[in-house]
Amino acid sequence: MNNSKDILIDNWGREVNYLRIAVTDRCNLRCFYCMPEEGINYLPKKELLTYEELLRLAKIVSELGVNKIRLTGGEPFIRRDFILFLDQLNQISGIDSIHLTTNGVLTHKYLNKLKRVGVKSVNLSIDTLDRDKFHKITRRDELPKVIKTLDGLLERDILTKINMVVMAEHNIDDIIPMVELSQYKPIEVRYIEEMPFNGDGAHNVSLSWDHKKILQTIKDKYPDIEPLEHEFNSTSKRYQVKGFVGSFGIIPAFSRTFCNTCNRLRITSQGTIKTCLYDDGVLDLKEHMRAGVDDNKIKQLLKTVIGKRAKDGFEAEANRKTVSINESMSSIGG
Repeated sequence: MNNSKDILIDNWGREVNYLRIAVTDRCNLRCFYCMPEEGINYLPKKELLTYEELLRLAKIVSELGVNKIRLTGGEPFIRRDFILFLDQLNQISGIDSIHLTTNGVLTHKYLNKLKRVGVKSVNLSIDTLDRDKFHKITRRDELPKVIKTLDGLLERDILTKINMVVMAEHNIDDIIPMVELSQYKPIEVRYIEEMPFNGDGAHNVSLSWDHKKILQTIKDKYPDIEPLEHEFNSTSKRYQVKGFVGSFGIIPAFSRTFCNTCNRLRITSQGTIKTCLYDDGVLDLKEHMRAGVDDNKIKQLLKTVIGKRAKDGFEAEANRKTVSINESMSSIGG
């Protein structure tokens, strides 16, 4: 717990010390559960926060006790000069760790630079190890490049987690092969419940595969599963198959059982602050920053919205101004 008086604490007593930044809404894959295949209205460049604005925001939140930042997209490596931005972000006092989420398609050639900059961990999105199914899910034939990135991350001893969204009728048969990746590789495979953020509001999630069913499926194959300790604010429950080098975790993203310890703040690629993944935006930070509002006022605005935070994802969803969820995960940043 940060002992400074100038920190972000919500109305439920939860300290917020983790910021997730979507640096772009653009992506080189078209995963059906994340965005529509066509008709995507990407933001004009001027509508994105500039790197200078993002660095200013990072400095402001670091002075409010935020010490961890995750950079997402869309696909962050699509944005020009992303590595330079990483390097500048790493210079900000108070930011102890920088993390990335990427689909891995463009990432391999930057791995040495990620190591140099000191990125603490990389989450790699892989929903299947089968090339044909990967093509169907992502609408792109890019699995070999992603696997090359995975191997390159491990060769450089960069902490790596694999994110797999579990989807009925699409990749259930991949649950076991995916956990078996951790038999000899020091990775954490994370199974994520499917969520309704696909960008058109038409993909309804019934959640026939929740966190309990995912765990039972692995237990049926590997009864010798040991629970592992996890961080207080972790979104996943962690386990290890006895004798395996790596581990696995399950994130109940739709069931939302982890909300009572949430320490996250999100800023979308549009420059909108979200205090919960399921709300539809609580503060247009871009508007205030470009209107010339000073840092102290930005801090006050952040404290105000954090002080009115929904108790959990269900309350945040119920409080939405728009009833249906039609955002794309590529614009939210996860």
